[in-house]
Amino acid sequence: MGRVLHWIKDNARIAVQLCFTALSNGYAAGFAQGKIYRGKGKMVCMPGLNCYSCPGALGACPIGSFQAVLADRNYHFAFYVTGFLIIFGALMGRLVCGWLCPFGLVQDLLYKIPFVRKIKKLPGDRWLRYLKYGILVGFVIILPLTVLDIVGQGRPWFCQYICPSGTLFAGIPLIAANPPLQAALGWLFTWKTAILVVLVLLSVVVYRPFCRYLCPLGAVYGLFNPVAIYRYQVDPARCTTCGRCQKACKLDIPVYRQPNSPECIRCGACRKACPESAIYSTLTRKNKKVRAAKER
Repeated sequence: MGRVLHWIKDNARIAVQLCFTALSNGYAAGFAQGKIYRGKGKMVCMPGLNCYSCPGALGACPIGSFQAVLADRNYHFAFYVTGFLIIFGALMGRLVCGWLCPFGLVQDLLYKIPFVRKIKKLPGDRWLRYLKYGILVGFVIILPLTVLDIVGQGRPWFCQYICPSGTLFAGIPLIAANPPLQAALGWLFTWKTAILVVLVLLSVVVYRPFCRYLCPLGAVYGLFNPVAIYRYQVDPARCTTCGRCQKACKLDIPVYRQPNSPECIRCGACRKACPESAIYSTLTRKNKKVRAAKER
């Protein structure tokens, strides 16, 4: 029991990710029967990438839901989904990516595989990071609105042609459990499986390649990082610009200069590494003020 508690303390973020993934994808009958849960919970968005078609998913993915509304020929503006993203973004920013996204958990676990040389970033990292914004604008917004079929209906382009989370949590389990679907497989499933395989292999050597370069949901939440209620701050009186925070950051963020970079997923590694305790969150600072007030 003591070892378990010690592991949880040292791996609190992984523990939260595991619990949230189990809760949000906890419809065991769906995996057993190869069917999608269609209860009332599917009307509610989950904060992370949580594919609607996953047999165990109890809620919907905000990116998938947003596209579904935009692609509908009778669509109205996606007030609910947009409001959902604004609320979670304004509260937590990309903390959602670091703590509540099932596909983020998959990448974290893959990166923990030992005996493989890790690299900080891919060649062209500086420019590749903008790719997710292009996918957000192009595949999530413009294409579903403008490329229509004969009856004026669009398609969820990101979900259909890119999303590796959907392939892993929905496509593969459904196909494995439904032989008739296996006979209908075509080039699209091969293409998406190839994307998933490449990202899985990259995740072993590079920390969270999908989150860095391709995820449109991370792009949305990242825009809120500088203004979110939960954000990081650096105490200039304590910070010595030693660079240990950047060295500890698996995303190679110079936290002492950019504590609220759009790339930061709030994993907390920089705070643990800082020898001067110069990095703190808005929540931590508030707690310190409360304790100081009580001591007076």
